[in-house]
Amino acid sequence: MATDHRKFQRIVILDYGSQYTQLIARRIREQQVYSEIIRFDTTAAALRANLPQGIILSGGPNSVFEKGAPQIDPEIFNLGVPVLGVCYGMQLMSQTLGGRVVPGESREYGKTEMRTEPDSPLFAGLPERFIVWMSHGDRVSEIPAGFRVSATSANCPYAAIRDEARRFYAIQFHPEVVHTQHGSQILGNFLFKICGCKADWKLSTWIEDTVAHLKEQVGDEEVVLGLSGGVDSSVVAVLLHRAIGRRLHCIFVDNGLLRHGEDVQVEEMFRAKLGLDLHIARAAQRFYAALRGVEEPEAKRKIIGREFINVFAEEARKFKNCKFLGQGTIYPDVIESSHAVNGPSQTIKSHHNVGGLPPDLKFELVEPLRDLFKDEVRAVGRVLGMDAELLDRQPFPGPGLGVRILGEVTEEKVRLLQQADLRVQEEVRKLPDYKTIWQTFAVLLPVRSVGVMGDQRTYEYTCAIRSVNSIDAMTADWTHLPYETLATMSNRIINEVRGINRVVYDISSKPPATIEWE
Repeated sequence: MATDHRKFQRIVILDYGSQYTQLIARRIREQQVYSEIIRFDTTAAALRANLPQGIILSGGPNSVFEKGAPQIDPEIFNLGVPVLGVCYGMQLMSQTLGGRVVPGESREYGKTEMRTEPDSPLFAGLPERFIVWMSHGDRVSEIPAGFRVSATSANCPYAAIRDEARRFYAIQFHPEVVHTQHGSQILGNFLFKICGCKADWKLSTWIEDTVAHLKEQVGDEEVVLGLSGGVDSSVVAVLLHRAIGRRLHCIFVDNGLLRHGEDVQVEEMFRAKLGLDLHIARAAQRFYAALRGVEEPEAKRKIIGREFINVFAEEARKFKNCKFLGQGTIYPDVIESSHAVNGPSQTIKSHHNVGGLPPDLKFELVEPLRDLFKDEVRAVGRVLGMDAELLDRQPFPGPGLGVRILGEVTEEKVRLLQQADLRVQEEVRKLPDYKTIWQTFAVLLPVRSVGVMGDQRTYEYTCAIRSVNSIDAMTADWTHLPYETLATMSNRIINEVRGINRVVYDISSKPPATIEWE
């Protein structure tokens, strides 16, 4: 179930597979304009049925002249709405409208100084020269008829072009990334000066509409919800509780792969504080048995997902009158799932959710957050009055510690990692900038090394500490934690957690590494 957004003006983004596409949508929503990412092969006829205020063509990894490269329905340029092409989107617009794109003599990647031409509405109010982020190998060699140059760089004579009569604009750089100066203002100029948008996308209105839609969708029926204790499912629980009260039944599966004390925290928060109908399925031994002897990461994910579904289904069958299943699906999940089926992006690893339930559990889905990004979900929680401690929790993978223990998962290894991670969490929370860090956690490696504790030789496990900064987990850079903090973490883990005698720090970024180790 998604909220009806027809009352809001919207910008649609045709997704050509750029790692930054979600950033474009978020930058637009930050300016209180609703944005939506749709497939690149969406037709003009489909768009005409609910005409957007403007269209953005995203970047992408392909060359427009390659066989099989994603294209665009040319009729989209006849809809009469403004279009902004970004990087690949600029090249695609140029080629479709009669221009020419050729392989670049040298790839332009990184920060570049750009010089704007006077009177371009897209760059209104900006300096003549500023830094932008380029990421392209091909280039436009001939611009289409009716277009004129808006900006140039040392290696790119057509860094930006425009056809003001048709309200078509194209830029070779990425305004959505933080490396581009004035990027938000460039997008703002497109939204307000060119598309004529109003800043009418407000989460308070969204909440009112969503609660009303939930009441209408569920009616007098009951809903069962898989509650993980994370931000997404927690906000869904509070929204549903506001809409239908005690007709919401929350199931929390304790798979034995949780953070230290998490089961107790969930019980206190949702049953004692919020008054939700909470049912806890304690199934740790069942998960440990299923994981015995398994080392391959994807196999572990699938086993944990399968067992979670089985346990959840057994608990859900106890609620005979439940017609609906609530889920904490958010917008990045929707986008990635779409790409995994037949989109231009590549699936890196499987996601864990309450999908594939047995045939006898014929639930209708309730997914009130499926149009929101993570930061918007947190903002909704704040409007709902939820505790900051819960909303500011760092992301935690669906398979839990099972993907932070490399190799076979055992109960003893889980205990070690829980204790090590507890020390990491306690120390990182002391930092004044803790809330700006996307994720910090411990990983247990299948590596033993020799150490000395007092006068005794030890032969124990190695623990890795991972900390990253990110906006939406699509890209991430390792956090430069203070040496004093790292030293304290290491000393506490080695001295207080018997079974670990060595600590290392992961300084890999994403890409090429992923945030989680498995």
